[in-house]
Amino acid sequence: MDELSIGPGTRVSLNFALTLEDGSEIDNNFGSDPVSFVFGDGNVLAGFEQKLVGLVAGDTKEIVVNPEDGFGQPNPNNIQEVKRSSFGPEELSLGLVCSFADVEGGELPGVIVGLDEQTVTVDFNHPLAGRTVIFKVAIHSVAVEEVH
Repeated sequence: MDELSIGPGTRVSLNFALTLEDGSEIDNNFGSDPVSFVFGDGNVLAGFEQKLVGLVAGDTKEIVVNPEDGFGQPNPNNIQEVKRSSFGPEELSLGLVCSFADVEGGELPGVIVGLDEQTVTVDFNHPLAGRTVIFKVAIHSVAVEEVH
């Protein structure tokens, strides 16, 4: 019987390293337990997931994901100005990540990209928006996902 390959209806277990084009590492779980996901469940970048199709346990691969297939391009509408008085007495600085409440009451991170005495400019784009990312993967297992 042929080995099961990654595709719809499978659970995938893998280790990965995520880097930028300049080689700077964003995340790496090699040396740790593999992570697991169900193909198509929406928990993995679609552009990354599609490039896993056909791989089997034991495969390794380097996968390049362009911005449009990954974290998207930066959206200028996601850069907002907020009154400085909304922040309270804490010390603010460029690059500081702050947490804001979204319309559903969840957390929305934003990075301070500008500030003065009256206004704080916050970028709500994903930090990897506009960036090409490179995944190095080692596939540990591919199994049929049981539907309950």
